[in-house]
Amino acid sequence: MLPELHAILNLLEGGFGQLKVLVVGDIMLDRYIHGDVDRISPEAPVPVIRHAQRYERAGGAANVAMNLAGLGCQTFLAGFWGNDAEQAELAGILQRVGVDTTGVVSSSLPTISKTRIVGRNQQLLRLDIESRDVPPTVEMKRLVDRAAALATKVHAVVLSDYAKGALSNELCGAVIHVARTAGVPVLADPKTPDFSKYSGATTVCPNLGELALATRVAAHQTEALLEAGQALVGEHDFEFLTVTMSEKGITLLRSDSRYHSPARAREVFDVSGAGDTVIATLAACLAGGLKPETGVEVANLAAGIVVGKVGTVPIARHELVAALTPSTATTSGEKVLDLERLKRRVAEWRASGETIVFTNGCFDLLHVGHITLLEECRRFGSKLVLGLNADDSICRLKGPSRPIVGERERARVMAALAAVDAVTLFEEDTPLELIRAVRPNVLVKGGDYTVETVVGHEDVIAAGGRVEIVPTVEGFSTTNIVKKLANNEGK
Repeated sequence: MLPELHAILNLLEGGFGQLKVLVVGDIMLDRYIHGDVDRISPEAPVPVIRHAQRYERAGGAANVAMNLAGLGCQTFLAGFWGNDAEQAELAGILQRVGVDTTGVVSSSLPTISKTRIVGRNQQLLRLDIESRDVPPTVEMKRLVDRAAALATKVHAVVLSDYAKGALSNELCGAVIHVARTAGVPVLADPKTPDFSKYSGATTVCPNLGELALATRVAAHQTEALLEAGQALVGEHDFEFLTVTMSEKGITLLRSDSRYHSPARAREVFDVSGAGDTVIATLAACLAGGLKPETGVEVANLAAGIVVGKVGTVPIARHELVAALTPSTATTSGEKVLDLERLKRRVAEWRASGETIVFTNGCFDLLHVGHITLLEECRRFGSKLVLGLNADDSICRLKGPSRPIVGERERARVMAALAAVDAVTLFEEDTPLELIRAVRPNVLVKGGDYTVETVVGHEDVIAAGGRVEIVPTVEGFSTTNIVKKLANNEGK
């Protein structure tokens, strides 16, 4: 169970939309050309690739921005790009996800691009287009001014350094100073062995190789390397270091303590962009007021998701929600949701490809018939939503002596069951409006119903779903339990 899970889900299910994050750094376009290889060129000993697919993605600092946008943050980007076809392609990608590029300076240098040629899932060649020239002084000043101005208007800043010229010492110093003065956390992804460039930042996020270069301690000497990393925290006035350790996970280093988050076991297809996902997720968490340790856990989970994809692919919040809300790992209190929160969570589940099942009832005194129904419901999909009659609704349906157990207690009891993923109360006599709000893939009802007599069947079927009827377990009902208790009291 992750720390601060309720706060994490609150942010993912809407809270990130209130947060502004600035990314400053080296902006790139990643281009992929995929094809089939079945022969060697007669002109030279090189494979011939037959073009099949081409696509472009945001890279470098732009990929960090894409990750933040995927989490739902209001994202601002500052850096350089040229006046060329790559810039137009990159601008379109960023615009489609709502990244604000007013901080980007149009440069006389070309837009940095990396073209990867891939055959049979094996990268054959990478072609880089970039200038080795330093950005002109007037352009550099314009970027410093824009980035510093934006840094005071956001909730977190990321310095995404790919050593391509955007993040000069002057720019880093100016942005860190104005942001930290305003109480805004600054996170830096380093590409230089001299971490003094990022002095005063909240955290720097090196991998083991980058930390080894900065400390001059061999990467395989893990203990000595982490100790040297802790020394850097005080030396450069960081709050902590965030060290990504590949298959070992992520370690947060303070001057006097460590916190380790082990890697989530996943099949790894491509680690491209995983570091961007880590720093973006951690920045969003710090912007949202979460503890750094919590942010590291969420970032670790996000990295585990993106390495299971091919190419530079940003994280999406629905993927994190799905990963954070398996019924067996979520507390009962986190499963009891009001209607608006339920709709948001169901939307995230649906975006991750989950099959949503819905059933409803009073569930006044839990018995084996209820358990059987719920277990049968889970056979029809991957997420089960339970609509629970509120107290007033039950009183109208079953009389003034019911319910025996209050709605809050019933909701917590039902949410504690492993088969149930979400519980919500409804005040009406029927769950029709709730069904219309949830739009389940499968509507399940127990008892002597037919498909045509189940409330909401028309809406579900019209939307492409289906209705399932589960037979009741004979001899078990709340009414029978109440009668038996009454008879025992009369003896």
